Amino acid sequence: MNLPIPLPEPQCVLYKDEILICGGRCKRDCYSYNTRKNEYKLICEYPSDVKLEGHCVVKMVDNNSEGNNEITLLSFGGLSKHTLIMKYVSAWSNDNDDNEIKRSKKLKKCNQWIPFTDNKQKLVEIGRKEDDYEGARAVIGGSNNHLLFITYQPMNISVFDLNTFQFIKHDTLPIDNEIYSPCFVSTSENEQEMMKGNKKNKNIKMLLFHKKAGLSIRYDETNNTFRYYAKKVCKDIAPFWNYGYVCINDIILFFGGWRSKTVSKSMYKYSIRENKWKTFQDVLPASLDGCIAMLSKDSNYVHIIGVPSASGNSATTHLKTKVNIWLDEKEEEEEEEEEEEEEEEEEKKKDEIYNIKKKVRKDTDVEFILC
Repeated sequence: MNLPIPLPEPQCVLYKDEILICGGRCKRDCYSYNTRKNEYKLICEYPSDVKLEGHCVVKMVDNNSEGNNEITLLSFGGLSKHTLIMKYVSAWSNDNDDNEIKRSKKLKKCNQWIPFTDNKQKLVEIGRKEDDYEGARAVIGGSNNHLLFITYQPMNISVFDLNTFQFIKHDTLPIDNEIYSPCFVSTSENEQEMMKGNKKNKNIKMLLFHKKAGLSIRYDETNNTFRYYAKKVCKDIAPFWNYGYVCINDIILFFGGWRSKTVSKSMYKYSIRENKWKTFQDVLPASLDGCIAMLSKDSNYVHIIGVPSASGNSATTHLKTKVNIWLDEKEEEEEEEEEEEEEEEEEKKKDEIYNIKKKVRKDTDVEFILC
């Protein structure tokens, strides 16, 4: 199934069985994709005065949200900055819930983008005048999930407190190349889920990759300080950026990427625990640039949104691939040793790709399924 409209460089958020697609470059339309029904439904459009060019959307965390049937999305940044929120109630609710949906929309302005305001209804703008937020990426963390970590051009990271509506930290990343739409993920999620009682995680861990730059970032909430540790980047992915990526436990999968006049058809895998990379050369059905990857609720599939069609139309296609194909335990155990000769490594890579394709043919006949 094709996307309802071309959506280059989209922003997406997972909500239960839905993938919420919140616009794309120069595209203001927002859709919900129902993973069970394999259907799309229009939610709304961004306001007409908002121009989307490299914006960022995150799901805000409500610590009292158990049993709550709505979530809050935060959209900000881009070349022409905006700061908006949306209270989202599922567009796929049953007919019996229609009255409640209408009531929620009326009372809370659900399913539409509205200005972000503080507790006194004063407008809140995320981003200083001098900050370049085109291609900014962000994650939410902190002891109360109240901190917004933003990475942005040229080599910056900032912390915005969503409780006080103020920036509390600005810092410069210790890297050599400028960043735009980097891979930026939190690796503290699993630790936070395991915290019980009053034990809250005040040491937030993140990873950033962009071209040849790789960083492990640690933020000490108590002292409001950053520490940085360099991470190696494999030579195959080092020239590329603007790839799709998804973090699955301690593995990050990368899809495609762009460099001057070249778009990648390869996938790459990074093991956080082992600090090792693996390349799956030219396994993608199309060259991917600016797509987004989302893990399904059951963690069985990765959805890739914003894929060029077979005819070459820009960002019109939605694919999915089985997670277990790329995270097979036996295949993980066959990681090549770091010190092996380059020729031996290349042979192993070819064998690994062959084994994966063999497994794919056995399990599903195809690696990537058209949604």
